Amino acid sequence: MVSLKMKLSYGLGALGKDYACAIVYIFLMYYFTDVLGLAPAFVGTLFLVARMWDAVNDPAMGMVVDNTRSKWGKFRPWILIGTILNAITVVGMFTKPEAFSGKSLYIYISIMYILWGMTYTVMDIPFWSMIPALSSDKKEREEIAVVPRIFASLAWLSLGSFGLPLIAFLGKGNEGRGFSMLSLGIAAVFIFTTILTVTNVKEQVKSSKNSEKINLREAFKLILKNDQLVALIGTVLMFNLMAQISGGVAIYYFKYVIGIENLFSVFVGFSGLAEIGSLMAFPILSRKIGRKKVFFLACALPVIGFLMLFIFGQIAPTNGTLVAIAGVVAKLGSGLTLGISTVMLADVVDYGEFKFGSRNESVIFSVQTLLVKTASAVSGWLIGMGLSLVGYIPNVAQTASAVMGIKYLMIVFPILLSIFGYVIYRKYYKLNGEYYDEIVEAIKVKRQVEI
Repeated sequence: MVSLKMKLSYGLGALGKDYACAIVYIFLMYYFTDVLGLAPAFVGTLFLVARMWDAVNDPAMGMVVDNTRSKWGKFRPWILIGTILNAITVVGMFTKPEAFSGKSLYIYISIMYILWGMTYTVMDIPFWSMIPALSSDKKEREEIAVVPRIFASLAWLSLGSFGLPLIAFLGKGNEGRGFSMLSLGIAAVFIFTTILTVTNVKEQVKSSKNSEKINLREAFKLILKNDQLVALIGTVLMFNLMAQISGGVAIYYFKYVIGIENLFSVFVGFSGLAEIGSLMAFPILSRKIGRKKVFFLACALPVIGFLMLFIFGQIAPTNGTLVAIAGVVAKLGSGLTLGISTVMLADVVDYGEFKFGSRNESVIFSVQTLLVKTASAVSGWLIGMGLSLVGYIPNVAQTASAVMGIKYLMIVFPILLSIFGYVIYRKYYKLNGEYYDEIVEAIKVKRQVEI
């Protein structure tokens, strides 16, 4: 059994970690374009190029973690090291050196963003890789997986709801200073909560023998030959693209399309509460109606929510109540997605042990980190290039073509991506019901024989 203290410590680690993540995914595009004045096309291209490096960097970090042997386990040392390094880069990225402008500023930002992605990997992969090592019980694993997701959603909720007012308060009229001060506070919280995690959360489940050490080439082979992992990659990528595109363009949508910037906080705040509620309901729903039906809801609710946002935008675009309702419906699905995708990754670890005789938690969970960052990069590139193509100009009234482009990014793309995610799941993913139960039982028998 995993103690309440351990669950809460793990959750608090996710709170600090996702504060440091949310400030990047919610505000970085806006900070680069509207505060620093960087060209949207450059920013989008930077996001995409940096993620090309992550295609090697993330599986490599998974390999490093899986090959780690220490008295503190293989996860906790890297969580602490990665947190310290990532906290430093977050502050550096949101703090503009006075001496930099023009080309030097572009170079500085490029270096800091690439370093942010690398240090995020060092921390994030071992953090989520711990889940299969905390419990082998299906129900308990679902409960454990939900705890850090709830705390992570709290970080996104509070920062999305109060981030802009807090930046204005801290900056006292200087938005750049506000972002810098906020990043410093987030870095401090990040380090403190990580210390709680590495102190109180320890591995509970181990194979009868350690996974053999692997090299980078073998890490890629492990990913590609695991057919259920490949299916999950396609599904989770669609979900992450949906969340990142809608989340990244929301501030532009409410500022320039609707014309009321404060509605951004309304949308994010109520949708964040809905996401936390659905995360809490996920274990119960999973037991009552099964994961297949939960997955259908996870895909269908965002489609309904964004359709509602479109309809409300036609009949009453400035009505805060209707905006909140649309956000709630959309994010009820996102909360279920976060819960079920985390558990599915843990199940894929079991499948790997069953089929190939090796768990390799961190290599498999490196895919989650890579997918989140890839989705952020692709969405950032689409937003950046899209804004440039439709003639977006910061801090002025937008043309009709720019308004239409922002609407497509905010509403149409997320709907299509949610549908694609469900199609991939139905066609290729099979770790459900009796088949998965048979896998778990086979692993238990095998471990008993090897003891």
